[in-house]
Amino acid sequence: MNGYLNESHFLMVEEGFTTRDLLENLLGELCQESDQQAFFVADLGDIVKKHLRFLKALPRVKPYFPVKCNGSEGVIRLLAELGAGFACANKAEITRVQGIGVPAERIFYSSPCKQVAHIRYAASHGVRLMAFDNEVELSKVARSHPRARMLLGITADSIPSAHPSMTFGTTLKSCRHLLETAKEQAVEVVGISFHLGSRGLEPQAFAQAVAAAQLVFDMGTELGFRMHLLDIGGGFPGTEDARAPLEEIAAVVNSALDLYFPEGCGVDIVARPGRYYVTSAFTLAVSITALEEIPVEQPGSDGGCDSGMGFSVSPSPPEPSPCSPAEEECGSKKSLVPCPEHPWHSSSLRGPPGHGEDRIADGLELPQLHVGDWLVFGNMGAYSITASSPLSGCPQPHVTYAMSRMAWKAVQLFQGKPPQAEDDRESLCTPLSCGWEMAETLCVTPVFAPAGII
Repeated sequence: MNGYLNESHFLMVEEGFTTRDLLENLLGELCQESDQQAFFVADLGDIVKKHLRFLKALPRVKPYFPVKCNGSEGVIRLLAELGAGFACANKAEITRVQGIGVPAERIFYSSPCKQVAHIRYAASHGVRLMAFDNEVELSKVARSHPRARMLLGITADSIPSAHPSMTFGTTLKSCRHLLETAKEQAVEVVGISFHLGSRGLEPQAFAQAVAAAQLVFDMGTELGFRMHLLDIGGGFPGTEDARAPLEEIAAVVNSALDLYFPEGCGVDIVARPGRYYVTSAFTLAVSITALEEIPVEQPGSDGGCDSGMGFSVSPSPPEPSPCSPAEEECGSKKSLVPCPEHPWHSSSLRGPPGHGEDRIADGLELPQLHVGDWLVFGNMGAYSITASSPLSGCPQPHVTYAMSRMAWKAVQLFQGKPPQAEDDRESLCTPLSCGWEMAETLCVTPVFAPAGII
């Protein structure tokens, strides 16, 4: 073991124990308290499963997890134990990762827009790998971190299938000028970086981006740079209902790498999968803090109104994917799903008053809820753990980490090595034996838990 993660950092669960069981236990305790704070339940075994799957699908690619996606300690420690690198956007994230003992050579300061003070901090703490896409960044690095190893970021302008949110990076037309400028300022450029984004991504965009990167590699080599690192960014799906599953994307990526950067050519490949690793591992429970009945005019009617409900939850869950809860037998008071015979209302969810992003969802069909009732959201691991801040007035929800004993055994056997077909880890790491059904148990989001029935 590498020493980043041990049994004191998570709750060890036995065979058959699920996220549903853990949620019921925690909600049962909270229902006895007057101050009902939101909380996360995180299945670390789900992340182990994703890591092994990633390495098997993309055997040439080393993952660097973007800390801004989920900076919780359990995630950082687990991925460090599994041998992943970390993509940090600022000084705070570098400090967080190095604080648990991750060496500087496993850190990529990936932000293309960096404060000078943060560049100097990276230099003083041995972090050399960085990204740039303009002359201003080159000048800052030349002055503040002469030993930096830079990746030139290219943009989506020459990648038609990429998502338009890909705003950072330079065009192919500007690459030679930037490389020549780097040469003049004695900045070491070692490779190319791109990031395609994760929304509506077509797998073919990766092939187009890899082809564009190869052209810029040739430019750098002509100018005398030792180009040996390609960063293919993120964009890998975090849930199973994505339009293109990981294996479909991987097939395109592997073909493009074999064509443009064949094995043995001296180029190392890295990626920055964020949502892929953590989305499905986290479940968020929030409580109703206020409610209001609002008249809602029905389109096409003669002016009559239908009653609607507005609920305020604390804190505001970022980017949920709401849907109606599943119907379930409600004879047991342990049910996390409301009884289907209860009346349903067209409802809206809001975060705390005055919160910058207080609108959560509209037009939901929900049962009658009350102050103190709980709502449970699945697939909440990406860009949610760092969403709250002291300025918002909402405390950061507590995270309860759990892992099955068999999943922990798989981590102990892993030691940073990629899985092989007949590896012992393959027999251990099946959904039934590792307990990865935990994250899948509450895959319908949101699920509702009235406080009185737990």
